[in-house]
Amino acid sequence: MSLQGKHIVLGITGSIAAYKSAILTRLLIKKGADVQIVITPAGREFITPVTLSALSGRPVISEFFATGDGTWHSHVDLGLWADLMVVAPATASTIGKMAHGIADNMLITTYLSMKAPVFVAPAMDLDMFRHVTTSRNLELLKQDGVQVIEPTEGELASHLEGKGRMEEPEQIVAILEAFFSAQRELAKKKILITAGPTYERIDPVRFIGNFSSGKMGFALAEECAARGASVLLISGPTSLTAHHPNIRRIDVESAQQMHDAAVSAFPEMDAAILSAAVADYRPLQTRPEKMKRDGQEQISLTLTSNPDIAASLGTMKQPGQTMIGFALETHDEEANALKKMEKKNFDFIVLNSLQDQGAGFGHDTNKVTILARDGEKRSFGLKTKKEVAKDIVDIAFETLSNKTG
Repeated sequence: MSLQGKHIVLGITGSIAAYKSAILTRLLIKKGADVQIVITPAGREFITPVTLSALSGRPVISEFFATGDGTWHSHVDLGLWADLMVVAPATASTIGKMAHGIADNMLITTYLSMKAPVFVAPAMDLDMFRHVTTSRNLELLKQDGVQVIEPTEGELASHLEGKGRMEEPEQIVAILEAFFSAQRELAKKKILITAGPTYERIDPVRFIGNFSSGKMGFALAEECAARGASVLLISGPTSLTAHHPNIRRIDVESAQQMHDAAVSAFPEMDAAILSAAVADYRPLQTRPEKMKRDGQEQISLTLTSNPDIAASLGTMKQPGQTMIGFALETHDEEANALKKMEKKNFDFIVLNSLQDQGAGFGHDTNKVTILARDGEKRSFGLKTKKEVAKDIVDIAFETLSNKTG
């Protein structure tokens, strides 16, 4: 079992969903985990430490000092002991304190000392969950690498219907098991990922670019990192943020800059996933000053080819390295994608089409077909880009697991 022998700190806060924490504790113990519960003073109003201690087999920690003999509970030691921390339920108050480092109780000081991955399972009424403050605090936690187990929809304590119910204990356990399993899948693998558009400057304020948001590449980076890989993310201009601590990001602007960074890094990589929408051409000359209209009805730009990143890496590719490319086509999609895969020396190519509604640039969803050099073809329906990333990495993992790198 993937939780066998794992040290898990379970944080419990002041929510009616705290009753689910007893079930969660029992399930974790049955999976072989060693569970240390840290509960806030408000949490004790919803479920007793006696119940939780009986289930976990350990004294429940709530205060900095034990009331009986004054023993100090070391949050630092807990941070070193744990393989994972999960706060379930996580109230809006605790989420805010975690996001801003307000260390006024044992749970928050434990979080601030935690060396292991941290998960939170929010539980609150729908208005609190969708409030801009809660959304902002959850985004801050994500930026710090905390993984959020999204609440579900249903009847809430207020008897209203909506999103805010803490995920069920069985599903939380499944998520934690998948996390530990995934950590082993790509452990010690180094993966290069390109993402986003490139901007090719015309003058100091204008450029040639495209509508790529970078969402697909960032989803791939997060998925690979979650499975244990060390990810180098080379990103064109985008407002997106990489959250996982296993991701090292290099920001570039132009195709030439992305090419140079990729070529430099690729020899040390086990795989490359080239999802960036790289401009094929750039202005032959970049003007040092802003171009003026000056009454002209027409102007001409002379363009020159950018270096072909995929072709360069394909030429460099060594046995044991895997390359995955992308193709966005408007006609003869599959035939053109197969030609590109052969020409660039890809092992796989991910094909999507501008003909598919909800797919391509700017969307949160995508619909892809993955083609392999051995002739295998896998088509998927419209999914979120996060789900698409899982499909792509599943296929890449099948290849990487059979290569020593």
